[in-house]
Amino acid sequence: MNKNIKPRNEKGQRHGYWEFYRSNGKLNYKGYYINGKEDGLWESYHYNGNLFSKGKYINGNQDGYWEYYYDNGQLYSKGNYINGNKDGYWEYYNTNGKLFYKGNYINSNRDGYWVIYDYNGNLTSKEYYI
Repeated sequence: MNKNIKPRNEKGQRHGYWEFYRSNGKLNYKGYYINGKEDGLWESYHYNGNLFSKGKYINGNQDGYWEYYYDNGQLYSKGNYINGNKDGYWEYYNTNGKLFYKGNYINSNRDGYWVIYDYNGNLTSKEYYI
């Protein structure tokens, strides 16, 4: 796709597929707009070109399953959003790929038991959030 094509609707709002590039020429993020709001699958990238995040937007809000990555390509976290808020089960990982902590969110607030592990993946503690 030509980097200079930026589709807009009749009101001048972003509409359709867009790509945004960094000053180094590498892709920064890409996705779809509907009437000026992010809608559909979006991906963003680290400065080195590796994937940073991927997930879906609905009407400008993160919604559904998302994944985030370290700049080395290793998974950092994964979980769900509802209407722009973390909701449900999430996992976070260390740079070595071992599980760091896990638990549930309700409306972007930790809820219930969260389990924490050390860098080697050994259980270190459990915390309870109300």
